[in-house]
Amino acid sequence: MSAPDVSAASPAPASSLDALIARRRTFAIISHPDAGKTTLTEKLLLYGGAIHQAGAVKARKSQRHATSDWMALEQERGISVTSSVLQFEYLGYQVNLLDTPGHQDFGEDTYRTLVAADSAVMLLDNRKGVEERTRQLFDVCRRRRMPIFTVVNKCDRVGEDPLKLVSDLEAELGITAVAAHWPIHQDTAEQGTVFVGVYDRRRTRAHLFERGTHHGAQRVETRVVDLDGPADPRLVAALGGDETAQAAVDKLAHDVELLDLAGHEFSPEAIIAGEQTPVYFASAITNFGVEPFLEDFLPLAPSPVARESSAGPVTPGLTAFTGFVFKVQANMDPRHRDRIAFVRVCSGRYAAGLEVAHVRTGKSFKLAPPQQFLGRERAFAEEALPGDVVGVHDRGSLRIGDTLASPEAPRDASGRLLEYVGIPRFAPEHFARILSKDPLRRKALDKGLRELTEEGAAQVFFAESVLGPVPIVGAVGLLQFDVMLHRLEHEYGAPCTLERVPFRYPRWVTGPQAAIERMGEAQDLSLLYDAKEHPVLLFRDEWRLRWALERAETLGLAFHEAAP
Repeated sequence: MSAPDVSAASPAPASSLDALIARRRTFAIISHPDAGKTTLTEKLLLYGGAIHQAGAVKARKSQRHATSDWMALEQERGISVTSSVLQFEYLGYQVNLLDTPGHQDFGEDTYRTLVAADSAVMLLDNRKGVEERTRQLFDVCRRRRMPIFTVVNKCDRVGEDPLKLVSDLEAELGITAVAAHWPIHQDTAEQGTVFVGVYDRRRTRAHLFERGTHHGAQRVETRVVDLDGPADPRLVAALGGDETAQAAVDKLAHDVELLDLAGHEFSPEAIIAGEQTPVYFASAITNFGVEPFLEDFLPLAPSPVARESSAGPVTPGLTAFTGFVFKVQANMDPRHRDRIAFVRVCSGRYAAGLEVAHVRTGKSFKLAPPQQFLGRERAFAEEALPGDVVGVHDRGSLRIGDTLASPEAPRDASGRLLEYVGIPRFAPEHFARILSKDPLRRKALDKGLRELTEEGAAQVFFAESVLGPVPIVGAVGLLQFDVMLHRLEHEYGAPCTLERVPFRYPRWVTGPQAAIERMGEAQDLSLLYDAKEHPVLLFRDEWRLRWALERAETLGLAFHEAAP
């Protein structure tokens, strides 16, 4: 296999804080379900040297599972239900890769994780192109002006014409798309049309792949052929020199000519501004095209960028430490029942022993050694820098959206330490009464519900009754209920069942308590209280919600879509 082009890809020597920050690349992978996102994540880890054998999303007993799918439920079902943090070094870059769930029922986790990323890799299925979930996640990235890199996956099978895929990408998403790489297909007597390589348009060279017998579990053998253009006879010779080779090169030359005439000029500046997306072609399952993409992507992707806060933009080069919590995960280590808060470092150095303020509570504490992650596996590091994502052991005080800052960090106009903004919050759309199968496990159930709520995996409300508060769980997507039941039983020893309640529209309400209780007695409404005892009204349908909104002002009530 050819050696990576280190001279073209490596950042400047790390001799200062700015140079160390410039080495960081923090990105998320987004896609519609089943586009191959977790498989691509696994192969990036393989080429980054973080693992020596790639796992499968749905593994046989003799195979290993995907590193990012570390939960038992993920391995059983073959889907990602929670975001994973994976870190490795490649060509001198320190990579923080954030693998996100593709299914919209876990969209909360995905949206919060995107806030911690500086760029996104958008994965498309070569038969389906842009799909509904892809469109939703793209819109989130575009609102944040996040650079997006597009990978067309599953090119080992026959799919849509690549020219049509690029054209549809522009039409569907309204972004300029430029093909950085182009697929090379060759007809064979045994296998039909085969994906044999990619052509690098900027460097005028081809990466040709050798099919192995390891089924994608190991790095694929690659031959790099420097060319004078897509029609270079050297490419014909490299493909075998026969009629099928000539036909493959003719098709490549024809497509590249069309791209040169009608396509857009490649612009790194437009990519960083989020106005242009470079397009790559790969087959993650066979490893074809993964390494050429990674080598091209890392130099183009942005290093850590300034973050908006209550005190204005905070640049990564600021010497004072600041960071924010974007995810909380309990029981990553089932032997110790630990709880980890994931912190995106935004400025300064995270170092063990540094005293920082928990801005929401005003309390101070000393930082423990930062933990770096590879799925469930973790290791202690000496320090963490802007762009890094680290784990902090937490005993229940940290929440999603919390800001950590050293005392010398910037302050807002009122003199309060800065707080980072933009962490999204979502109101649940589905509700169910939770019933314990074992009344003796009520304490375990209460603990599980509390910790899962703090993770953002679900929201817990309470309805008053003559027997005491009855827990009602709310979720954005129905699959969250399945995950919650599984985790309550296997992580907390509290098996439960759910009984759906016919309400879909929650509104937090403020105003006179008597008026709130009086409205809660109306038909097709239910009055609950959240974990902080804020009153919440659930409405059966939009008509009843409109009815309440029309009467709110006269009763002195105000409705809120999120907790006040």
